[in-house]
Amino acid sequence: MVIGLVCHAGHRARFAEAARTLTGVTFAWAVYEREDEIRDRVAALLRDQTLDGLLLGLVPYARSRDLLPPALPVTVTRSAALDLALAWSRARGNGWPATPVSIDTFTQETVDEVATALDLDRSLIACQPFDPSQSIADVVAFHRDRVAATGASYVISVRTGVAAALDGQVAVLNALATPGTIRADLHELALRVRNKKADGQRFAAGVFLVASPFVKPEDGSDLDRSRVGLQHLLMNTPEFADAWIDNRGRRGVVVFAHAALFEAITHQWVGLPVLAEIRDSLGIRAVAGFGIGDSARVCVALAERAAARAEQDADPGAYLISDNGMMIGPMGASGVPLTYTYREHGGIEALAARVGLSPATLSRLAAIERSLGGRPVSPGDLARSLGITDPSGRRLIRKLSGSRLAIDDGSSQVHRKGRPTRLYRLAITAALDTAITDAPDPAVTAALDPAVTSALGPAISAALDPV
Repeated sequence: MVIGLVCHAGHRARFAEAARTLTGVTFAWAVYEREDEIRDRVAALLRDQTLDGLLLGLVPYARSRDLLPPALPVTVTRSAALDLALAWSRARGNGWPATPVSIDTFTQETVDEVATALDLDRSLIACQPFDPSQSIADVVAFHRDRVAATGASYVISVRTGVAAALDGQVAVLNALATPGTIRADLHELALRVRNKKADGQRFAAGVFLVASPFVKPEDGSDLDRSRVGLQHLLMNTPEFADAWIDNRGRRGVVVFAHAALFEAITHQWVGLPVLAEIRDSLGIRAVAGFGIGDSARVCVALAERAAARAEQDADPGAYLISDNGMMIGPMGASGVPLTYTYREHGGIEALAARVGLSPATLSRLAAIERSLGGRPVSPGDLARSLGITDPSGRRLIRKLSGSRLAIDDGSSQVHRKGRPTRLYRLAITAALDTAITDAPDPAVTAALDPAVTSALGPAISAALDPV
């Protein structure tokens, strides 16, 4: 396994310490001195290495996000609440007052959480959350203004460039992620990569059907010839060289292979160009279904269900159904990437790109919002609805809050002991209604019905880092 690490030259020792306990992994480094070097360093890393995963910070991710392959597992490591609390502890150790202070990069929620735990006056804490569009000069100007206005004796920053720019003007305490924080993110990424490889080796089946008009008994001879032609074409398709191909009824062909083979053929479950070749070469309409399960019997049963669903569409296409209830489709014969929508909403892809989430994730969130009926939800409850971890749920809420897709709606105290739980009201449907300007192209738009959106939970975690 090869994992890429992107970091500032001054932080390499910290990342190396975090990676020291991870065995069975080779690390490839992209080290930069200035932020304007990040894109070139990441591009060179992706060009020279075959990576199984990539770990990088907020700034490198913002600078190189468009370069990252969609299928590459990515984790964005960032300073946590503990790192901010440690920075405040160092300030007190230096004899400095905890407030007033100016802080950058941390989210407002994290600053509020730590300040409340330390019983600090929030009105004396200035916070500039991370914004990919802001330059170092903008952040430095923010700190200078706040120091001048409040008389703060120091600044807490995560960005090395900010510390360098303020050197000699005001004391700067770094709140960089500790090796423990980086190590946790690195171990999570390695586990995700291993799980992805294991999923790729799972048994899978594909069922290709000769679809209408060859479905009537009187068309039997034509149907037999079409099925034989379909089988021969698949057997002579290079991508299926490692697969087992056999008949499946009078108008079907079954293909057995590892899930990774089908994933590659469908371009990450986006399109199935071989269907267009079948149409053009044999002059027939064929559809396909894929099933992933724990046994050959389950895989074939799921694939037949998926193929039956594909037959209901007017154009040649394919669907995937897995044994955990996930459905993906339709995969078009043209291989055109899908634009996911939720019911009547056509602007979900544009909104997802602006927020930094996948369309499938945003579609699932829209379904959850409708099921809530206007009721607020906690980050933990949202995580359980999506089938992801609580930390991923909190990160998702922060991302939604930053784009005004989740509105703070107070707090709830379920147990007498412990801190109250923050509640949020989702506002995705309203944002989608506002975002719609043109109707989506029906040729490349797949509507996710409730049966589909309710099945996406187990796949959401991978869509968030990156995602």
